[in-house]
Amino acid sequence: MQMKRKAINSMFDKTGISRWLLAFAGAALLSVAAHASPKVIKKVPPEFPREATQKGVNAGSVKAKLLIDAEGKVTGVEILEAEPKRIFDRAVTNALMEWRFEATGEKQTHEVKLVFKNED
Repeated sequence: MQMKRKAINSMFDKTGISRWLLAFAGAALLSVAAHASPKVIKKVPPEFPREATQKGVNAGSVKAKLLIDAEGKVTGVEILEAEPKRIFDRAVTNALMEWRFEATGEKQTHEVKLVFKNED
């Protein structure tokens, strides 16, 4: 009984808590590293939309979230931010649906930001 108390007490003394926190932080870092960004193996650039040119829009950006299946295929695109709104969304979605990632055997998500600039 005394042995168990010592073990429990040592876990809660200052050095025990410090060691526990370090171990927990290390495990958390390993978890983040294990879920690093997926590796892109095929990128398709979006076309600059004719609608943007017609409206006098020469630049913009879109932040999107990609849903990626276990084989690395993009199965969905969610527009998170766009400036200007709705001008580049279709071009971004069409292009990102053609992207491919290295297969991991697990579904995953990935965020990207695409910047548009018309130099014509």
